Amino acid sequence: MKKASSFEKVAARCWNLLNEGKPFTPIFTIGTILIYSISKLGNLSYLVDLSIGLLAILPLLIIYYLFDFPLFLRNYLWIPFTAYLIIWNQVNLSLLFTAIGLYFFFTIFFWGTFYYHLRIGTTWLNFTRFWKLVLKNSDSTSGNAQEQLPKFLLLLSLWNWSATNVTWSGSEVSVLIIFYACVLVFSYILHINLFDWKPEIIPTFTSNVESPESPINEKVIVMVIDGMRKERFEEANTPFLDYLRKNGTEYNRMETVYPARTVVCFSSMFSGTYPVEHGIKSNMVWKLGIKVESVFDSLRKVGKKGSLLGIAHLVDSFGKDVETVTAVMHNDVADRNIIERAKRIMDEQDPDLQIIQLIGTDQTGHSRGVLYNEYIQKIEEADALVKEYFDWLKERGKLENYTFIVCADHGQADGIGGHGHLDEGERFVPFFMFGHAIEKGKRVEEKHSLVSLASTISYLLGAPFPSHSRGPVLIEAVRKDVQTK
Repeated sequence: MKKASSFEKVAARCWNLLNEGKPFTPIFTIGTILIYSISKLGNLSYLVDLSIGLLAILPLLIIYYLFDFPLFLRNYLWIPFTAYLIIWNQVNLSLLFTAIGLYFFFTIFFWGTFYYHLRIGTTWLNFTRFWKLVLKNSDSTSGNAQEQLPKFLLLLSLWNWSATNVTWSGSEVSVLIIFYACVLVFSYILHINLFDWKPEIIPTFTSNVESPESPINEKVIVMVIDGMRKERFEEANTPFLDYLRKNGTEYNRMETVYPARTVVCFSSMFSGTYPVEHGIKSNMVWKLGIKVESVFDSLRKVGKKGSLLGIAHLVDSFGKDVETVTAVMHNDVADRNIIERAKRIMDEQDPDLQIIQLIGTDQTGHSRGVLYNEYIQKIEEADALVKEYFDWLKERGKLENYTFIVCADHGQADGIGGHGHLDEGERFVPFFMFGHAIEKGKRVEEKHSLVSLASTISYLLGAPFPSHSRGPVLIEAVRKDVQTK
């Protein structure tokens, strides 16, 4: 299986400019203006008007970049657009219909069909389902039609008004300034009062047990089934995963972090802290590398090695600690190829900690939706592959003294499998531990956070906790007779 090339790493970062909702809005708005104006771009006078219009909408672009409007908050975005219609009573239907056409062409045909066909092999007819996913998606991404439509309709209408009819009298400028001030205050009030469902941040560093003096395990294996929604996992036929959780310790209320984006979640899981500290706040990473120690750094302090096998995005957080896999392959063979690569890494490097990211479930949720049979099928395929890898490790004597952890980094919502802002299906994830040192048949109902994974791995392998680790060690899962003193 090929590694992710340098081109793929750069392309993945560029794609996030179009995938993440915040950068997409200004890119799409300005792009639509240029496409709509293409026949007039040679006219110097028109270019001046176009530029003035762009300057006029800059404050609104900033407001929409500062504030997310995910989930039900997106419904309130129609209020500023309605206010625009009342105040200015001017609509360029040709411009707005051009924008709507371009938006649905981008999301349904370019992204949902062409892109997914070339990258993971979905059918050329994927648009027949993807249009429904775009309309239902509630997370703050470019694929959330109910959020993006009122945003760019207002931006384009204000640009058209500013560029074509304004004499910029004092009264016109005053009305525009008051309008923007009202949108800013409106957005602030909404987010202060209604955007109140983020998980609580643990205020103290890891302190529920002492940093270990000696290891409990020789190896820890972590299987991250990316995007595995908890109740869909419960519906799937997964005999091996069911065996592990019933004969190990299961955390029934394991909560992911906010925002629940893959790079953010992995950064928190393996540093033990939150985006405000580790610095990775979305899949769009502006500055490479986490700002704090990772579990890989902790292991190096005691002469141990960790390896993370995952997609190119994760290099943005963990750099050389990531063994990349190319994400450009048919989704039916993606997880199979990842498992084969994991075997080779274990044979050649024999890491003390091996983290493996299986991507097929997540990619199916994004391209085909989480409430369809294909998504369940991918979870069941993951079950078989995890069993195969477990048996392979056992045959080679790699599981003499180990802990095997299975979890998801986040769930997935309806629509295009959106995740980030904790819609139904995103917040709580499957999480269970299995091994000789792990309590058997135990089920923990108390709420825990994925930020506990870093400290727990460090504890099991006899390494110090990462510098900013806040998650308590999941000590309930460790047998009392083997706990370090």
